[in-house]
Amino acid sequence: MTVQPSLRRLRQFGVRPNRELGQNFLVDSNILGVIERAAELGPQDVVLEIGGGLGVLSEHLAARAAHVHVVEVDRALEPALRDALDPFANATLHLADALRLDLRALVPAPTKVVANLPYGIAASAILKSIEELPGAQLWVAMVQKEVGERLAARPATAAYGLPSVLAQVACEVRVLRPVARTVFTPVPNVDSVLVALRRRGPAAAPEVRALAAAAFAHRRKALARSLALAPGAPPGIRERAREALEQLGFPPDARAERLGPDDFLALARALEPA
Repeated sequence: MTVQPSLRRLRQFGVRPNRELGQNFLVDSNILGVIERAAELGPQDVVLEIGGGLGVLSEHLAARAAHVHVVEVDRALEPALRDALDPFANATLHLADALRLDLRALVPAPTKVVANLPYGIAASAILKSIEELPGAQLWVAMVQKEVGERLAARPATAAYGLPSVLAQVACEVRVLRPVARTVFTPVPNVDSVLVALRRRGPAAAPEVRALAAAAFAHRRKALARSLALAPGAPPGIRERAREALEQLGFPPDARAERLGPDDFLALARALEPA
């Protein structure tokens, strides 16, 4: 195994991985090439990396892209990240919570998202960036296996749910390959995968997000019934949803998991107020 500067930075800057923040740092350089190829990195790309960690992926990206934005919530990692990024004039370090940061305000605007995402925020960070970065066309991220499987899940499967719909409304999602636990330190207790999302359209509109969230809130109930149970549900929504489902070719008592992402778009249109 070829060791990246991660271990040196751990020692030099006295970094102790924060389990609460889901910190598992990359230490194997072989995975960097895999990520680079999957992300189709080119000199014109503006890359957003969420969870800079010790900067091993950050410096790899900065050497190959037009610009890289590195977001890191843990200020204790700033010295290590400065060590990685200071040699590059095309790198910007944002010491912030990625889930609170206004990604729309990043200049230059990211065209790709490439990251070893902290386990606890992986799905939320991907969905937020899909919504707030309309110019981003490709995501390549290491995530917990279960998260990757949920994002890529097909309708009528156990893993299919709200994250699947919101990701796939906007992107084609694929799980590319498993990632060995040994590329990280500390070694995580869960399996990881490399997932890729390629944009195919705009992010789900607010009404589509609200519809899908309400539909999956009671996934063992019929979709129409689940919509009726949502706080602030409009009068008659159950009957209207049953009728709309039939018009779309589904049984009126279909559950949310039966509908594909494009079906949710169609259902939202059918339920728009007259």
